[in-house]
Amino acid sequence: MRLSSTLARGLVELPEPPGPIGMYFCGPTVYARAHIGNARPYVVGSWYARWLRLRGYEVTLVHNITDVNDKIYEAAPGESAERARQATEWYLEDVARFGLDEVDHYPKATETIPEIVRFISDLIERDVAYEVEGDVYFRVAGQSDYGRLSGQKPDQVEEQEPNARKEDPRDFVLWKANKPEEDTWWDSPWGRGRPGWHIECSAMAEKLLGPSFEIHGGGLDLVFPHHENELAQSSALGHDFARIWMHNGMLRFTGEKMSKSVGNVETIQEVLEKWGRETTLLFFLTAHWHSPIDFSDERMESAQARADGLREVFRNPSQGAPAESWDRFEQILDDDFSTPGALAIMHEWRDHQLLRRALEVFGLASLAEDSVAPAEVDELARRRQEARAARDFAASDRLRGEIEAAGWEVRDEADAYRLVPKA
Repeated sequence: MRLSSTLARGLVELPEPPGPIGMYFCGPTVYARAHIGNARPYVVGSWYARWLRLRGYEVTLVHNITDVNDKIYEAAPGESAERARQATEWYLEDVARFGLDEVDHYPKATETIPEIVRFISDLIERDVAYEVEGDVYFRVAGQSDYGRLSGQKPDQVEEQEPNARKEDPRDFVLWKANKPEEDTWWDSPWGRGRPGWHIECSAMAEKLLGPSFEIHGGGLDLVFPHHENELAQSSALGHDFARIWMHNGMLRFTGEKMSKSVGNVETIQEVLEKWGRETTLLFFLTAHWHSPIDFSDERMESAQARADGLREVFRNPSQGAPAESWDRFEQILDDDFSTPGALAIMHEWRDHQLLRRALEVFGLASLAEDSVAPAEVDELARRRQEARAARDFAASDRLRGEIEAAGWEVRDEADAYRLVPKA
Protein backbone atom coordinates (compact mmCIF):
# COMPACT_ATOMS: atom_id res chain seq x y z
CA MET A 1 0.00 0.00 0.00
CA ARG A 2 1.53 3.30 -1.12
CA LEU A 3 0.75 6.97 -0.50
CA SER A 4 2.18 10.22 -1.89
CA SER A 5 4.11 12.23 0.69
CA THR A 6 5.05 15.89 0.38
CA LEU A 7 8.11 15.28 2.53
CA ALA A 8 9.39 12.37 0.42
CA ARG A 9 8.48 14.07 -2.88
CA GLY A 10 7.01 10.75 -3.99
CA LEU A 11 5.27 7.54 -2.96
CA VAL A 12 5.95 5.95 0.43
CA GLU A 13 5.13 2.38 1.42
CA LEU A 14 2.90 1.93 4.45
CA PRO A 15 3.80 -0.78 6.97
CA GLU A 16 2.05 -4.12 6.70
CA PRO A 17 -1.31 -4.52 8.48
CA PRO A 18 -2.24 -4.12 11.26
CA GLY A 19 0.12 -1.15 11.57
CA PRO A 20 -0.91 0.64 13.74
CA ILE A 21 -1.59 3.80 11.71
CA GLY A 22 -1.90 7.14 13.48
CA MET A 23 -3.51 9.86 11.35
CA TYR A 24 -3.69 13.57 12.22
CA PHE A 25 -5.67 15.87 9.91
CA CYS A 26 -5.74 19.61 10.48
CA GLY A 27 -9.25 20.90 11.07
CA PRO A 28 -10.75 24.39 10.89
CA THR A 29 -10.24 27.58 12.83
CA VAL A 30 -13.76 28.04 14.21
CA TYR A 31 -15.06 31.60 13.86
CA ALA A 32 -17.84 31.25 11.24
CA ARG A 33 -19.76 28.59 9.39
CA ALA A 34 -17.14 26.44 7.63
CA HIS A 35 -17.04 26.65 3.83
CA ILE A 36 -17.19 23.61 1.58
CA GLY A 37 -13.41 23.74 1.01
CA ASN A 38 -12.93 22.95 4.73
CA ALA A 39 -14.78 19.68 4.16
CA ARG A 40 -12.23 18.21 1.79
CA PRO A 41 -9.54 17.22 4.34
CA TYR A 42 -12.28 15.87 6.61
CA VAL A 43 -13.76 13.73 3.82
CA VAL A 44 -10.40 12.57 2.42
CA GLY A 45 -9.08 11.69 5.87
CA SER A 46 -12.26 9.83 6.80
CA TRP A 47 -12.32 7.90 3.53
CA TYR A 48 -8.67 6.87 3.85
CA ALA A 49 -9.09 5.83 7.49
CA ARG A 50 -12.10 3.72 6.48
CA TRP A 51 -10.15 2.08 3.64
CA LEU A 52 -7.20 1.29 5.89
CA ARG A 53 -9.52 -0.29 8.45
CA LEU A 54 -11.17 -2.40 5.75
CA ARG A 55 -7.68 -3.52 4.67
CA GLY A 56 -6.91 -4.77 8.18
CA TYR A 57 -5.15 -1.80 9.79
CA GLU A 58 -5.59 -0.49 13.32
CA VAL A 59 -6.22 3.22 12.74
CA THR A 60 -6.54 6.21 15.06
CA LEU A 61 -7.84 9.31 13.26
CA VAL A 62 -7.47 12.71 14.92
CA HIS A 63 -9.11 15.85 13.49
CA ASN A 64 -8.36 18.97 15.51
CA ILE A 65 -10.27 22.18 16.22
CA THR A 66 -8.38 25.49 16.49
CA ASP A 67 -10.60 27.43 18.90
CA VAL A 68 -8.29 30.28 19.93
CA ASN A 69 -6.99 32.52 17.18
CA ASP A 70 -6.80 36.12 15.94
CA LYS A 71 -9.68 35.45 13.50
CA ILE A 72 -11.94 34.46 16.39
CA TYR A 73 -11.06 37.61 18.34
CA GLU A 74 -11.85 39.69 15.26
CA ALA A 75 -15.11 37.89 14.53
CA ALA A 76 -16.51 38.26 18.05
CA PRO A 77 -14.78 40.99 20.10
CA GLY A 78 -15.28 40.33 23.79
CA GLU A 79 -17.11 37.06 23.10
CA SER A 80 -14.48 34.96 21.37
CA ALA A 81 -14.91 31.89 23.61
CA GLU A 82 -18.65 31.78 22.96
CA ARG A 83 -18.15 32.25 19.22
CA ALA A 84 -15.58 29.44 19.15
CA ARG A 85 -17.95 27.15 21.05
CA GLN A 86 -20.84 27.93 18.71
CA ALA A 87 -18.76 27.62 15.53
CA THR A 88 -17.33 24.30 16.75
CA GLU A 89 -20.88 22.99 17.13
CA TRP A 90 -21.74 24.23 13.63
CA TYR A 91 -18.72 22.46 12.15
CA LEU A 92 -19.34 19.16 13.91
CA GLU A 93 -23.02 19.25 12.93
CA ASP A 94 -22.15 20.00 9.30
CA VAL A 95 -19.51 17.28 8.82
CA ALA A 96 -21.68 14.74 10.65
CA ARG A 97 -24.16 15.06 7.78
CA PHE A 98 -21.67 13.29 5.49
CA GLY A 99 -22.36 10.12 7.47
CA LEU A 100 -18.73 8.97 7.51
CA ASP A 101 -18.13 8.81 11.28
CA GLU A 102 -14.48 7.69 11.16
CA VAL A 103 -12.84 10.33 13.41
CA ASP A 104 -11.75 9.02 16.82
CA HIS A 105 -10.77 12.33 18.45
CA TYR A 106 -11.66 15.99 17.92
CA PRO A 107 -9.14 17.73 20.22
CA LYS A 108 -9.43 21.46 20.85
CA ALA A 109 -6.53 23.83 21.31
CA THR A 110 -8.17 25.31 24.43
CA GLU A 111 -8.28 21.85 26.04
CA THR A 112 -4.58 21.21 25.38
CA ILE A 113 -3.02 24.23 27.12
CA PRO A 114 -1.05 22.25 29.78
CA GLU A 115 0.55 20.10 27.06
CA ILE A 116 1.32 23.18 24.96
CA VAL A 117 2.98 24.97 27.89
CA ARG A 118 5.11 21.89 28.65
CA PHE A 119 6.09 21.58 24.99
CA ILE A 120 7.23 25.22 24.87
CA SER A 121 9.09 24.88 28.17
CA ASP A 122 11.00 21.88 26.77
CA LEU A 123 11.96 23.89 23.68
CA ILE A 124 13.26 26.74 25.87
CA GLU A 125 15.27 24.30 27.99
CA ARG A 126 16.91 23.00 24.81
CA ASP A 127 17.73 26.58 23.83
CA VAL A 128 15.80 26.36 20.56
CA ALA A 129 13.21 28.86 21.80
CA TYR A 130 13.39 32.11 23.76
CA GLU A 131 11.11 34.51 25.62
CA VAL A 132 10.84 38.24 24.89
CA GLU A 133 8.50 40.35 27.05
CA GLY A 134 5.85 37.66 27.35
CA ASP A 135 6.17 36.30 23.82
CA VAL A 136 8.05 33.07 23.08
CA TYR A 137 9.69 32.44 19.70
CA PHE A 138 11.25 29.43 18.00
CA ARG A 139 14.81 29.82 16.66
CA VAL A 140 14.64 28.92 12.98
CA ALA A 141 18.40 29.41 12.54
CA GLY A 142 19.03 26.50 14.94
CA GLN A 143 17.37 24.02 12.52
CA SER A 144 19.75 23.21 9.67
CA ASP A 145 17.05 21.27 7.79
CA TYR A 146 14.32 23.90 8.15
CA GLY A 147 12.42 24.00 4.86
CA ARG A 148 12.72 20.29 4.06
CA LEU A 149 8.94 19.85 3.89
CA SER A 150 8.04 22.91 1.82
CA GLY A 151 11.27 23.33 -0.13
CA GLN A 152 11.76 26.81 1.33
CA LYS A 153 15.42 27.78 1.67
CA PRO A 154 16.15 28.93 5.24
CA ASP A 155 18.04 32.03 4.10
CA GLN A 156 15.10 33.08 1.91
CA VAL A 157 12.26 32.60 4.39
CA GLU A 158 10.28 35.80 4.82
CA GLU A 159 9.27 37.13 8.21
CA GLN A 160 6.14 35.32 9.41
CA GLU A 161 5.14 37.52 12.37
CA PRO A 162 6.76 40.99 12.33
CA ASN A 163 8.25 41.95 15.68
CA ALA A 164 11.36 44.06 16.17
CA ARG A 165 12.15 42.23 19.41
CA LYS A 166 12.81 38.91 17.68
CA GLU A 167 16.40 37.67 17.34
CA ASP A 168 15.77 36.70 13.72
CA PRO A 169 12.94 37.87 11.44
CA ARG A 170 12.32 34.24 10.43
CA ASP A 171 11.55 33.09 13.98
CA PHE A 172 7.91 32.13 14.60
CA VAL A 173 5.79 32.57 17.69
CA LEU A 174 5.03 29.77 20.16
CA TRP A 175 3.28 31.82 22.85
CA LYS A 176 1.68 35.26 22.49
CA ALA A 177 1.43 37.75 25.33
CA ASN A 178 -2.14 38.84 26.02
CA LYS A 179 -3.33 42.07 24.39
CA PRO A 180 -6.07 44.27 25.91
CA GLU A 181 -8.60 43.39 23.18
CA GLU A 182 -8.05 39.62 23.56
CA ASP A 183 -10.59 38.15 25.98
CA THR A 184 -9.31 34.56 25.97
CA TRP A 185 -6.04 33.88 27.79
CA TRP A 186 -4.19 31.56 30.20
CA ASP A 187 -1.46 32.05 32.78
CA SER A 188 1.95 30.64 31.86
CA PRO A 189 5.59 30.82 33.00
CA TRP A 190 5.96 33.76 30.59
CA GLY A 191 2.88 35.62 31.72
CA ARG A 192 -0.73 35.81 30.64
CA GLY A 193 -1.26 34.85 27.01
CA ARG A 194 -2.27 32.12 24.58
CA PRO A 195 -0.55 29.67 22.20
CA GLY A 196 0.58 30.38 18.69
CA TRP A 197 -1.08 28.50 15.86
CA HIS A 198 1.68 26.02 14.99
CA ILE A 199 2.46 24.75 18.48
CA GLU A 200 -1.17 23.76 19.01
CA CYS A 201 -1.06 21.02 16.38
CA SER A 202 2.27 19.55 17.50
CA ALA A 203 0.95 19.30 21.04
CA MET A 204 -2.45 17.87 20.07
CA ALA A 205 -0.97 15.35 17.64
CA GLU A 206 1.64 14.08 20.07
CA LYS A 207 -0.82 13.96 22.98
CA LEU A 208 -3.09 11.56 21.09
CA LEU A 209 -0.72 9.76 18.71
CA GLY A 210 2.67 9.97 20.39
CA PRO A 211 5.91 11.63 19.18
CA SER A 212 6.00 9.44 16.06
CA PHE A 213 3.02 8.53 13.88
CA GLU A 214 2.33 7.58 10.29
CA ILE A 215 0.25 10.25 8.47
CA HIS A 216 -0.25 13.99 8.84
CA GLY A 217 -2.91 15.46 6.54
CA GLY A 218 -4.37 18.82 5.63
CA GLY A 219 -4.82 21.29 2.82
CA LEU A 220 -1.96 22.11 0.47
CA ASP A 221 -2.06 25.73 1.70
CA LEU A 222 -0.81 24.53 5.11
CA VAL A 223 2.54 23.19 3.90
CA PHE A 224 4.18 26.52 4.68
CA PRO A 225 4.43 27.93 7.22
CA HIS A 226 2.08 25.84 9.36
CA HIS A 227 3.28 22.30 8.74
CA GLU A 228 6.89 23.33 8.20
CA ASN A 229 6.85 24.89 11.65
CA GLU A 230 5.12 21.89 13.23
CA LEU A 231 7.84 19.63 11.86
CA ALA A 232 10.62 21.98 13.01
CA GLN A 233 9.45 22.33 16.61
CA SER A 234 8.76 18.62 17.04
CA SER A 235 12.07 17.66 15.45
CA ALA A 236 13.85 20.07 17.79
CA LEU A 237 12.74 17.88 20.69
CA GLY A 238 14.09 14.79 18.94
CA HIS A 239 10.65 13.56 17.89
CA ASP A 240 10.18 11.85 14.53
CA PHE A 241 6.66 13.29 14.26
CA ALA A 242 4.80 12.38 11.03
CA ARG A 243 6.37 10.02 8.50
CA ILE A 244 3.99 10.76 5.61
CA TRP A 245 2.58 14.22 4.84
CA MET A 246 -0.70 13.91 2.92
CA HIS A 247 -1.68 17.31 1.48
CA ASN A 248 -4.96 17.50 -0.38
CA GLY A 249 -5.33 19.92 -3.30
CA MET A 250 -7.36 23.07 -2.80
CA LEU A 251 -11.01 23.50 -3.65
CA ARG A 252 -11.36 26.32 -6.17
CA PHE A 253 -14.41 28.34 -7.03
CA THR A 254 -14.39 28.52 -10.85
CA GLY A 255 -10.62 28.28 -10.84
CA GLU A 256 -9.75 30.37 -7.76
CA LYS A 257 -9.06 29.16 -4.24
CA MET A 258 -12.22 29.41 -2.16
CA SER A 259 -11.81 31.80 0.77
CA LYS A 260 -13.94 33.97 3.00
CA SER A 261 -11.72 37.02 2.33
CA VAL A 262 -12.42 36.84 -1.42
CA GLY A 263 -16.12 36.32 -0.74
CA ASN A 264 -16.55 33.42 -3.15
CA VAL A 265 -17.53 30.80 -0.59
CA GLU A 266 -20.42 28.46 -0.07
CA THR A 267 -20.69 26.83 3.33
CA ILE A 268 -20.84 23.09 3.96
CA GLN A 269 -24.38 23.64 5.24
CA GLU A 270 -25.46 25.49 2.07
CA VAL A 271 -23.96 22.90 -0.28
CA LEU A 272 -25.48 19.95 1.56
CA GLU A 273 -28.90 21.59 1.68
CA LYS A 274 -28.78 22.40 -2.04
CA TRP A 275 -27.18 19.23 -3.42
CA GLY A 276 -27.42 16.58 -0.69
CA ARG A 277 -24.69 14.44 0.88
CA GLU A 278 -24.58 11.83 -1.89
CA THR A 279 -23.98 14.31 -4.71
CA THR A 280 -21.42 16.20 -2.60
CA LEU A 281 -19.47 13.04 -1.79
CA LEU A 282 -19.56 12.02 -5.49
CA PHE A 283 -18.17 15.46 -6.32
CA PHE A 284 -15.18 14.90 -4.01
CA LEU A 285 -14.62 11.45 -5.53
CA THR A 286 -14.10 12.88 -9.03
CA ALA A 287 -10.64 14.37 -8.33
CA HIS A 288 -7.52 12.74 -6.94
CA TRP A 289 -7.01 13.86 -3.34
CA HIS A 290 -3.72 15.66 -4.06
CA SER A 291 -5.11 17.54 -7.09
CA PRO A 292 -7.16 20.77 -6.98
CA ILE A 293 -10.89 20.45 -7.51
CA ASP A 294 -13.10 23.13 -9.08
CA PHE A 295 -16.44 23.83 -7.46
CA SER A 296 -19.31 25.06 -9.63
CA ASP A 297 -22.96 24.33 -10.35
CA GLU A 298 -21.86 22.53 -13.52
CA ARG A 299 -19.50 20.23 -11.59
CA MET A 300 -22.19 19.53 -9.01
CA GLU A 301 -24.74 18.77 -11.71
CA SER A 302 -22.27 16.32 -13.21
CA ALA A 303 -21.81 14.67 -9.81
CA GLN A 304 -25.58 14.52 -9.42
CA ALA A 305 -25.84 12.72 -12.76
CA ARG A 306 -23.15 10.26 -11.63
CA ALA A 307 -25.10 9.56 -8.44
CA ASP A 308 -28.26 8.88 -10.41
CA GLY A 309 -26.33 6.63 -12.79
CA LEU A 310 -25.19 4.52 -9.84
CA ARG A 311 -28.73 4.41 -8.43
CA GLU A 312 -29.97 3.25 -11.82
CA VAL A 313 -27.82 0.12 -11.60
CA PHE A 314 -29.91 -1.04 -8.62
CA ARG A 315 -33.18 -0.37 -10.47
CA ASN A 316 -32.26 -3.07 -12.96
CA PRO A 317 -31.34 -6.77 -12.65
CA SER A 318 -27.89 -7.53 -11.22
CA GLN A 319 -25.25 -8.72 -13.67
CA GLY A 320 -22.25 -10.65 -12.41
CA ALA A 321 -18.80 -9.05 -12.70
CA PRO A 322 -15.53 -10.82 -13.60
CA ALA A 323 -13.86 -12.65 -10.73
CA GLU A 324 -10.93 -10.23 -10.55
CA SER A 325 -13.12 -7.10 -10.33
CA TRP A 326 -12.68 -6.45 -6.61
CA ASP A 327 -8.92 -7.03 -6.89
CA ARG A 328 -8.75 -4.23 -9.49
CA PHE A 329 -10.66 -1.93 -7.14
CA GLU A 330 -8.29 -2.72 -4.25
CA GLN A 331 -5.21 -2.14 -6.40
CA ILE A 332 -6.47 1.28 -7.50
CA LEU A 333 -7.06 2.44 -3.93
CA ASP A 334 -3.95 0.82 -2.49
CA ASP A 335 -1.84 2.76 -5.00
CA ASP A 336 -2.09 6.35 -3.70
CA PHE A 337 -5.84 6.13 -3.05
CA SER A 338 -7.02 7.12 -6.52
CA THR A 339 -10.73 7.80 -6.05
CA PRO A 340 -11.28 8.81 -9.73
CA GLY A 341 -9.87 5.43 -10.76
CA ALA A 342 -12.09 3.64 -8.26
CA LEU A 343 -15.12 5.62 -9.44
CA ALA A 344 -14.45 4.68 -13.06
CA ILE A 345 -14.45 1.00 -12.12
CA MET A 346 -17.66 1.40 -10.12
CA HIS A 347 -19.40 2.90 -13.14
CA GLU A 348 -18.48 -0.22 -15.12
CA TRP A 349 -20.14 -2.63 -12.66
CA ARG A 350 -23.71 -3.91 -12.85
CA ASP A 351 -23.14 -6.41 -10.05
CA HIS A 352 -25.30 -5.20 -7.15
CA GLN A 353 -23.37 -6.92 -4.37
CA LEU A 354 -19.99 -5.74 -5.62
CA LEU A 355 -21.11 -2.17 -6.28
CA ARG A 356 -22.81 -1.87 -2.90
CA ARG A 357 -19.60 -3.08 -1.22
CA ALA A 358 -17.58 -0.41 -3.04
CA LEU A 359 -20.10 2.35 -2.31
CA GLU A 360 -19.87 1.56 1.41
CA VAL A 361 -16.18 2.52 1.32
CA PHE A 362 -17.18 6.10 0.54
CA GLY A 363 -20.30 6.34 2.69
CA LEU A 364 -22.56 5.99 -0.35
CA ALA A 365 -24.35 2.70 0.34
CA SER A 366 -27.59 4.70 0.41
CA LEU A 367 -27.41 4.87 -3.40
CA ALA A 368 -28.26 1.16 -3.39
CA GLU A 369 -31.38 1.54 -1.27
CA ASP A 370 -34.75 0.89 -2.88
CA SER A 371 -36.88 3.98 -2.16
CA VAL A 372 -40.64 3.63 -1.79
CA ALA A 373 -42.77 6.52 -3.01
CA PRO A 374 -45.25 8.14 -0.59
CA ALA A 375 -48.85 6.99 -0.93
CA GLU A 376 -49.95 10.33 -2.40
CA VAL A 377 -47.33 10.09 -5.15
CA ASP A 378 -48.33 6.51 -5.91
CA GLU A 379 -51.95 7.70 -6.19
CA LEU A 380 -50.92 10.33 -8.75
CA ALA A 381 -49.12 7.63 -10.76
CA ARG A 382 -52.18 5.36 -10.62
CA ARG A 383 -54.43 8.16 -11.89
CA ARG A 384 -51.91 8.93 -14.63
CA GLN A 385 -51.98 5.29 -15.75
CA GLU A 386 -55.77 5.45 -15.95
CA ALA A 387 -55.56 8.68 -17.99
CA ARG A 388 -53.12 7.05 -20.39
CA ALA A 389 -55.43 4.07 -20.79
CA ALA A 390 -58.25 6.50 -21.63
CA ARG A 391 -55.91 8.31 -24.04
CA ASP A 392 -56.35 11.53 -22.03
CA PHE A 393 -52.79 12.65 -22.69
CA ALA A 394 -53.32 16.18 -21.37
CA ALA A 395 -54.28 14.79 -17.96
CA SER A 396 -51.43 12.26 -18.19
CA ASP A 397 -48.88 15.03 -18.79
CA ARG A 398 -50.32 17.17 -16.00
CA LEU A 399 -50.08 14.29 -13.52
CA ARG A 400 -46.53 13.49 -14.62
CA GLY A 401 -45.63 17.11 -13.84
CA GLU A 402 -47.16 16.82 -10.35
CA ILE A 403 -45.21 13.61 -9.73
CA GLU A 404 -41.94 15.27 -10.78
CA ALA A 405 -42.69 18.33 -8.64
CA ALA A 406 -42.95 15.94 -5.69
CA GLY A 407 -39.41 14.69 -6.42
CA TRP A 408 -40.25 11.46 -8.26
CA GLU A 409 -40.04 10.11 -11.79
CA VAL A 410 -42.61 7.71 -13.25
CA ARG A 411 -41.42 5.03 -15.65
CA ASP A 412 -43.86 3.10 -17.78
CA GLU A 413 -43.37 -0.68 -17.95
CA ALA A 414 -45.80 -2.66 -20.15
CA ASP A 415 -49.14 -2.53 -18.25
CA ALA A 416 -47.54 -1.16 -15.06
CA TYR A 417 -45.41 1.73 -13.84
CA ARG A 418 -42.42 2.22 -11.55
CA LEU A 419 -41.62 5.26 -9.39
CA VAL A 420 -38.00 6.22 -8.77
CA PRO A 421 -36.60 9.25 -6.90
CA LYS A 422 -35.37 12.10 -9.09
CA ALA A 423 -31.65 12.70 -8.96
